[in-house]
Amino acid sequence: MPINYYIFLSLALFAIGMVGVLTRRNAIIIFMCVELMLNAVNLLLVAFSKMHYLSAGSPFTTAGTDGQLFVFFIMVVAAAEVSVGLAIIVMMYRNIHSVDVNFLNRLKH
Repeated sequence: MPINYYIFLSLALFAIGMVGVLTRRNAIIIFMCVELMLNAVNLLLVAFSKMHYLSAGSPFTTAGTDGQLFVFFIMVVAAAEVSVGLAIIVMMYRNIHSVDVNFLNRLKH
């Protein structure tokens, strides 16, 4: 499969995630869109790792582990981000009974 397909799919996923972050007001959907953008980057890392490994002239047809190692660390950071983000959303819901991010402006005063 050519690398162009991976790039196009990753670009589409990242664009959908960015549009979701910029247009939505629900905090849970915003976090889901951020995760979608992280997964688009993970897809590109694995695809470019495989492309680089195969172009190096190795006799093995398996993908290189460099990109997969970075993806593992990105997934660990994303899991930590989700746990902290959901804790913030739960506390926000307990205080203002909504997960609309526009209500966060009231917390300044």
